[in-house]
Amino acid sequence: MNTQPKAYLVGGGIGSLAAAAFMIRDGGMPGENISILEATALLGGSLDGAGDAAAGYSLRGGRMLTTDNYECTWDLYKSIPSLSNKGKTVFEETVDFNAMHQANSMARLVDCRRAKVPVSSMGFSMQDRMELLKLSNADENELGASCISDWLSPAFFETEFWYMWVTTFAFQPWHSAVELKRYLHRFMLEFSRIETLGGVKRTVYNQYDSLVLPLQTWLAAQGVRLVTNCKVTDLAHKIEDGKFVVTGIHCLRQGQSEVLAVNDGDLVFMQNGSMTDASSLGSMTRAPAQRTKVDSGGWTLWERLAQGRPEFGNPAAFNRCIAQSCWESFTVTLPNPAFFDQIQQFSGNEAGTGGLVTFKDSNWLMSIVLAHQPHFANQPADVQVFWGYALFPDRIGNFVAKPMAECHGAEILRELCGHLRFDLETVQAANCIPCRMPYITSMFMPRLSSDRPPPVPRNSKNFAFISQFVEIPGDVVFTVEYSVRAAQMAVYELLGVARKVPPITPHDQSFRTRFEALIKAFK
Repeated sequence: MNTQPKAYLVGGGIGSLAAAAFMIRDGGMPGENISILEATALLGGSLDGAGDAAAGYSLRGGRMLTTDNYECTWDLYKSIPSLSNKGKTVFEETVDFNAMHQANSMARLVDCRRAKVPVSSMGFSMQDRMELLKLSNADENELGASCISDWLSPAFFETEFWYMWVTTFAFQPWHSAVELKRYLHRFMLEFSRIETLGGVKRTVYNQYDSLVLPLQTWLAAQGVRLVTNCKVTDLAHKIEDGKFVVTGIHCLRQGQSEVLAVNDGDLVFMQNGSMTDASSLGSMTRAPAQRTKVDSGGWTLWERLAQGRPEFGNPAAFNRCIAQSCWESFTVTLPNPAFFDQIQQFSGNEAGTGGLVTFKDSNWLMSIVLAHQPHFANQPADVQVFWGYALFPDRIGNFVAKPMAECHGAEILRELCGHLRFDLETVQAANCIPCRMPYITSMFMPRLSSDRPPPVPRNSKNFAFISQFVEIPGDVVFTVEYSVRAAQMAVYELLGVARKVPPITPHDQSFRTRFEALIKAFK
C-alpha cells in the first residue's frame, strides 16, 4: 500500500503544470502521486492554441516573454526537453530560435494616413515626465486601489509612449496604478526599446505547442495523472488547531459526482480565478457570444472559499466589471501569401521580427502581429497564420459601422484592410476566428493589497493558490512568469524545499538601465 503523500492540482493551467514539475524535480515527489484535475478537454489554460488549416486556427493570445526576466520560468524550462529539437531543452531551443529571429519592429505605430509613426520620441511633456516619475516612486500603500488616471493627466494617454505601452501590455487608464508602477520597474529594460520591441522573445511555435505540450509530455512520462473533463465544484475542509485543512475534493466527471479523499499529509493546489473564463469564439459569419459570470465556472469556487475568510482574498475586486476587463482577439488563417507579402513590404519586417503593429487612430485600438511561420506545429507550409486584438471592442469601427463585439470574422477583416488600405482580395478565402474574453485584464483591476492572497494563505496547512490572482511582491501579473513563480513559491513552502526560489532580477536598480530610461524619457 502506497502511504506517501499525494498532491492534487485544481485547474490545468501553466501554474499547475509547473507546480507538478517542481514537486517532482525539487520536492522528490513521485509523479504517480500527483493528479491534475482540469475541467476542459485540454490542459494549458490561457496558453491555448488549437485548430487546423481546414477548420482554421485559433489562440486567445500569447504572453510576452523575455530572457532578461522570467527567472522562474526559465529555471523550469532548463529541465524540460524540447519536442522539436532533440537533445535540447525548451530554454535552449528558445534562446537559439531568438538568436536567429531577432525583434526589431519598423512599424510599431501606424496612423490614419497609413503612415508609420516616428517613435524616436516618447511624446512626453515635462508635466508627463513629472507625473510618471511620481507614480513610479510612490509607495504601494499610497497608491492603494487608485487608478492610473488618478495619477496621470489626460494628455499622457495621447503620447506615443502610452500607445506603445498599452498595446504591448494591455493596460487601460482605469486599471490599477500599483500594477503600472510594478511594470515600470519590472520592465524598465523595455522602456528604452519599447518602439522596437527588441527585448521581446518568442517561442518556436505558439505557446501551447512550445511551452505547454513539452511540459505536459514530460509530466506524463513521470507518471503524473492528467485528468481532463473533471470539474471541481467544492473542497471539503475542516479547521484543525486553527489551520484550514482540505479533506476532500468534490468533482463532476462525465455527469457523475465524485469525492476524492484528501488524507493527512496530502496537498491541494487551486487555481483561483481565470482571465480567460467565459471566453467565446465566433466565426467568419458569427460574432462571439457575449457571455458573463453566469456562464463561467472559474470564479465560483474561489468566491465560495473566500466567503468569511479575508485571508483567501477578495474575488469581487477583479470580476466585478466586465466592461473594464474585456477585450477581443482574432486569429486569421490564410491559404495564400498575398496578405503576408503586402504587410511585410509595408512594414519592412519579415514575419517573426516585427512584433505588434498598432493602428493608433483605430476606434477599436487594433493591433496585429505576424509570427514566424509556421506558428502551429501541424501548420502546412502553404498556409499562414496571424493574430490580432483590439482594446476597445465596444466602439464603432472606422470602416465597419458597428462595435467589434458585434462583428463576425469577415467584418473584422474588412476593418483591418481598411486601416492598411489593402484590397479585400488579400484576405480572400481567409478564415478569421474572433474571440471575446470578458475577464482578460481582470488581474489589472484596481485593488487593495489584501484582495490577493499569498500563494500559501495564512493559517493554511495543506492548501495553496496558484494563479494570476495571488500576491507576489514586486512581480507583475499577465505574464507566464507570475503563474510559474506562484507555483514554485507554493510548492517550496508546503513541501519544505530547501532550494530557494530564484529572486527577481533588480534591473530597475541598474545605473545603466536607469540612465537609458531617463535619456529615452527626455527625447
